[in-house]
Amino acid sequence: MAAQLVLNGFLAGSVYALVALGFGLIYRVTKFFHFAHGAVYAAGAYLAFALAALAGLPLPVAFPGAVAGATLLGMGMEWAVYRPLRKRRSSSLVLLLASLGLYTVLQNVISLGFGDDTKTLRTWPVREGLAILGARVTPIQVAIFCASLCLFAATWAVVSRTRVGKALRAVANDPELALVSGIDSDRVILWAFGIGSGLAAVAGILVSLDVDMTPTMGMNALMMGVVALIIGGANSLPGAALGA
Repeated sequence: MAAQLVLNGFLAGSVYALVALGFGLIYRVTKFFHFAHGAVYAAGAYLAFALAALAGLPLPVAFPGAVAGATLLGMGMEWAVYRPLRKRRSSSLVLLLASLGLYTVLQNVISLGFGDDTKTLRTWPVREGLAILGARVTPIQVAIFCASLCLFAATWAVVSRTRVGKALRAVANDPELALVSGIDSDRVILWAFGIGSGLAAVAGILVSLDVDMTPTMGMNALMMGVVALIIGGANSLPGAALGA
């Protein structure tokens, strides 16, 4: 029993680490809690469901399509809602309230469009799983864990070793100095929302390959992301992910 609980914790933590990583990336460059991140997480899962189960696309096609759609959704929030508020020099509290409003609206849109009953992306029979140290894990859970680790490594490489990552760090550390250096902070923040939203969508889809989805699924993931950010440190992306 204990081994199963520990294994389940690692599997869940690997997915929530993606949520925390995206949430922390957005927080670092904006300095406010983007609570609508949870709605993007759910939107990614439901977009994949719409493309795979309703439109009949194969999952390998529906998966990237849903991630792209959720990424555009997150970037649209920044462009249409948060950026105008920042231009008006709105406080972090106003941005926070706006994010809560966006979360509520998107959750209700999902409920209206798909209903409140559970949905699933699984099209394969449930298997007993492999025995590992007294615990059982299914092949899809192993795939989810490996995919999460690969995405974490890829995101860390982008943030730490690319020009985009350098710009993200510059805006996060000192927005005014970044502006003086010729860095377009609005564009950088848009990049952060794109990367963060993509990570949230991937996490939502991966979870939905293992368990059923509901319109409220984003709130639990969001709370895990916030807790991980607090435990791991708001200014440390690896810390936020490990805090999950």
